Amino acid sequence: MGNEFDQLKKYIYSNTEMVVELEKLLCAIPALAPENKGDGEWEKCEALEKFLISKGIKNIQHYDAPDSRVSRGSRPNVVATIPGNKDDYAIWVMAHLDIVPAGELSLWNSNPFEAIVKEGKIFGRGVEDNQQGLCSGVLAAMSFAGQHILPEHTIKLLFMADEEVGSKYGMGYLVENHLDIFGKNDLILIPDGGDPLGQTIEVAEKNIMWLKFHTEGKQTHGSRPDEGINAHLASCELSLMIHNLGKKFNRKDKLFEPPVSTFEPTMKLTNVEGVNIIPGDDVIYFDCRILPCYKIDQVMVEVKKCMEKIQKKYGVKISVEFVQREESPATPVNAPVVLKLKEAIKNVHGIEGKTIGIGGGTVAAALRNKGINAAVWSTMDETAHQPNEYCIIENILKDASTIAYMCCDGK
Repeated sequence: MGNEFDQLKKYIYSNTEMVVELEKLLCAIPALAPENKGDGEWEKCEALEKFLISKGIKNIQHYDAPDSRVSRGSRPNVVATIPGNKDDYAIWVMAHLDIVPAGELSLWNSNPFEAIVKEGKIFGRGVEDNQQGLCSGVLAAMSFAGQHILPEHTIKLLFMADEEVGSKYGMGYLVENHLDIFGKNDLILIPDGGDPLGQTIEVAEKNIMWLKFHTEGKQTHGSRPDEGINAHLASCELSLMIHNLGKKFNRKDKLFEPPVSTFEPTMKLTNVEGVNIIPGDDVIYFDCRILPCYKIDQVMVEVKKCMEKIQKKYGVKISVEFVQREESPATPVNAPVVLKLKEAIKNVHGIEGKTIGIGGGTVAAALRNKGINAAVWSTMDETAHQPNEYCIIENILKDASTIAYMCCDGK
């Protein structure tokens, strides 16, 4: 394996300029979801396809999700395949095409949609999230295809839509409509989260429960609370009760940071437009991150008990709805993809990989819910969604080498 991997790694490090070229190409095409006032990912996807074909990666299939909100009527999900010596399982590298908006432009030191290189870093919206992982996967695949080296196992690159606003037209669509493209023994790597050392391997996520509470009372003048029912007051007490559910669901799991379930009130909608008006209507939101040892249905039993107490105490009517609900099993720490990745990290990065859980959500959850193990890993400073987002060029090269190592036969 040594000579082959050295050849692959040499190819990767000799193509730094090509990586910069690809980052600049993709950064210049904002792929925004309709929710973010964009027209989807098609223009970016077509530019990427043209790039891949020019570099000899021509086996490309589409699994596009219908979406009447965008001009093309669908959202692109693309699989590029580099056939291997064995097809008993494939090694997948999955990245998303969409980005988030640039945000406040005055906070940027440069045009967010014109990637610039400075001191070994590439700056621009999307260059890290998720173009760094995309470029690492592409470069690893090209180290085989570009040198006509047959990988031991088939390599598949998935470029998906819609990750930033829920994955309904991306991974969610694929697992519900094209689950057969994934083999039960496939090794799936998602380079969309990590740490500056490239040490942590995400194998578990907290259950995500976003809730919207609508409290209805009776509006009245601020000087006559006795004639109304203060929906805001009831909503405030409900908020404290839901927040305190952390004391009931109090188990700890050191895999996660923080190691506990969290129940946080977040967004609140405007209720009245005057200080002297007692609101008869109030809407609040909660972002709850629940340890996998608890089921969301189990938590909701207690949530509804809180609602009933507040309704009885204040005479209000409270309704609740899910804004987002996601729960999934963990990838076992001894799953083949984790063990293979740990071996690669040790050989390329010179460190021991460490399995962790996170409070955030990734597309890995959708796969795990279908019984498909996946690992989330990358070497990054995690500047996603921030002004002056950047990626480190060396990280792209090192991660591409790690992926190439995984695609070699380690026996």
